[in-house]
Amino acid sequence: MDKQIIAKLKQDEHYYGDYGKQFLSNSDISVLLKNPSLLREDKPKTTAMVIGGYFHTAILEPDKLKSFKIIQSSTRNTKAYKEMSGGEICLLQHEVDKIELMQEAIMDNKICKELINGNNVEYEIPGYTEILGNNWKGKADIINHDEKLIIDLKTTSDIDKFKWSASKFNYDSQAYVYSNLFGYEMLFMVIDKQTLQIGLFDCSPDFYRSGEDKVRKATDAYDLFYKTDDFDSKQYLITKTL
Repeated sequence: MDKQIIAKLKQDEHYYGDYGKQFLSNSDISVLLKNPSLLREDKPKTTAMVIGGYFHTAILEPDKLKSFKIIQSSTRNTKAYKEMSGGEICLLQHEVDKIELMQEAIMDNKICKELINGNNVEYEIPGYTEILGNNWKGKADIINHDEKLIIDLKTTSDIDKFKWSASKFNYDSQAYVYSNLFGYEMLFMVIDKQTLQIGLFDCSPDFYRSGEDKVRKATDAYDLFYKTDDFDSKQYLITKTL
């Protein structure tokens, strides 16, 4: 990989900004499979993104937690929240309290702690590569070189249903893309937000194949919409059998 490109992708303003838009990423899969014409539209920050960012930071970079604004409010509809947030999406104290419990549960588990805090481990590592004729990017939560694993942190509302959630939220295509980016197998470290039950989910060949199939279909849509001369998007339609 080009060191200058990696150096730029390490900076969030480039990874998520205009520079990073020259690459496809797993977050584009859903749009490309549903409505490719929306790919170039800016994706607004959501509450789930802010909460997820705090969870990841609490485990991987706890020294950066001070950058998050936390408000003592029961909901985001109160007058106090609206005045203090200044129009931004801020964390509520009860959300932070829940994340702290999840962080403690993961770090109190010896296996999880060793996977996260090993001697040859890197955090928040970007990568890029060509897949099926297009450049793709990704940012690994954790790369454990001793175990040869890419580890991705996930939360779930029901860990017993994570296998189905993994397909719904395109974690299969993420596993396929990231294995191409970083050359290791993918492992999902999952915690149930309600019960604090922890699960380690590795990826079967069928899971990778499912992800590859999504990437191929997304690539076909991207190539049609953005690399085909004189393509008229008004003529695009989907066909399915019920």
